[in-house]
Amino acid sequence: MRALLAVFLLPILIGGVILLVAGRPLAFDVVRRMTARKFPQVEWIGAEELARWREDPRGPRPVVLDARTAEEYAVSHLRDAVRIDPYQPSLQPLQGFPQDTAIVVYCAVGYRSARVAHFLGRQGYGNVYNLDGSLFRWANQGRPIFRDGQPAALVHPYDRLWGLLLASDYRARVPEVERRSAAP
Repeated sequence: MRALLAVFLLPILIGGVILLVAGRPLAFDVVRRMTARKFPQVEWIGAEELARWREDPRGPRPVVLDARTAEEYAVSHLRDAVRIDPYQPSLQPLQGFPQDTAIVVYCAVGYRSARVAHFLGRQGYGNVYNLDGSLFRWANQGRPIFRDGQPAALVHPYDRLWGLLLASDYRARVPEVERRSAAP
């Protein structure tokens, strides 16, 4: 019984205390590390860097792909983002763009978008980035989100557990996303 406590319960309790004390930044870091371990070849870009890049009038802007479900996208998304199916990605949204086009992919927290970025890399796209912390971190930083071309205030939380990474001020009250595997 003591071995069970030491091996299973103690790490869970310690992890819970760390999350309570450290909060969302640590949780985002854990998600990123786990995702980067699964998709080590995927490059990452921070929200601040993406915002600067998109506002810079001197160079070409990246294509931004939203790797969430249609229900999530309908609540809000980044300005001019094009939705790509995170479970069965296709090259349709990139039709007409050369393979050296800069592409930034995001989802709720970064796993599904890393999967799509990995897929795009295997298809020959060599300038693909995954948005660190994805839409949840973007919104938590008070950055602009849109719905039907107009500013929006809420983000789909995916489900109750993952939605905890989204500040409650931004969390929409909507049905949870149907759980499907995003595994490659």
